[in-house]
Amino acid sequence: VMRRNPFGMDICCRKGSRSPLQELYNPTQVSLFCTAILHQIRRDQVTDTCRANSVSSRKRRVLTPNDLKHLVVDEDHEMIYCYVPKVACTNWKRVMMVLTGRGKYSDPMEIPANEAHVSSNLKTLNQYSIPEINHRLKNYMKFLFVREPFERLVSAYRNKFTQKYNTSFHKRYGTKIVRRQRKNATQEALRKGDDVKFEEFVAYLIDPHTQREEPFNEHWQTVYSLCHPCHIHYDLIGKYETLEEDSNYVLQLAGVGNYLKFPTYAKSTRTTDEMTTEFFQNISSLHQTQLYEVYKLDFLMFNYSVPSYLKLE
Repeated sequence: VMRRNPFGMDICCRKGSRSPLQELYNPTQVSLFCTAILHQIRRDQVTDTCRANSVSSRKRRVLTPNDLKHLVVDEDHEMIYCYVPKVACTNWKRVMMVLTGRGKYSDPMEIPANEAHVSSNLKTLNQYSIPEINHRLKNYMKFLFVREPFERLVSAYRNKFTQKYNTSFHKRYGTKIVRRQRKNATQEALRKGDDVKFEEFVAYLIDPHTQREEPFNEHWQTVYSLCHPCHIHYDLIGKYETLEEDSNYVLQLAGVGNYLKFPTYAKSTRTTDEMTTEFFQNISSLHQTQLYEVYKLDFLMFNYSVPSYLKLE
């Protein structure tokens, strides 16, 4: 049973105070000026990349409700969060449950991880009418968190293909990957799909057949395709590399920073740069080049340089 939140009233009812959007663009606290400038630079980087790749100048694609299913809405604090799997999204969903729970939850870490992913626990933008969607996109502070694309990819691979408990992923994707990428696969491997090698995973991602067949799973889909940053103007782009500072800045803008802090991480199982380097050692330079092309917009848009371990053709 969750403890009732002593700040329930404060968290739910911020009417009359400045909105996060006002606080972000016109900070009242001097200490927030530098942070505001940093986020302006990140916003500009996204805008410039979209323009340079003429993503927005092509006939502007109209977003469908299906495009908005990753955007979590917090009515009380007038915020919209686009969640990206493998970028602290479980903890951010927990925080959003505290923010939108009207005092039902007080400590994000008391919420079980699987409960954070139950879709009915959070309201997403695709559940609103078109006028309501437009109003929120215009007036609410929109934010997302990003991560170095290949580090995120290795993290997704480790989580979904090397953990024995992820049998649904092994069945749905593993068997398909083994069937398509492994010569002389054993009957057991074809049936279980629980021993996919990273090289096979990469070959599956760059296979044109995969892209035609169905959209990528959200755990390895590009941020560009999950959150549509060339069509939706994000006010704040947080980074996994500066997760705590950026997260607590969002909570500060929402006016809850005094009593709600972003959960700190246990660093032990985190996928690191060194680990990612190791995973890429056995990937041919041709495959590295093709994989970089798939994630290139995420690298450019969020200002991640080409990793030094890559041997691009």
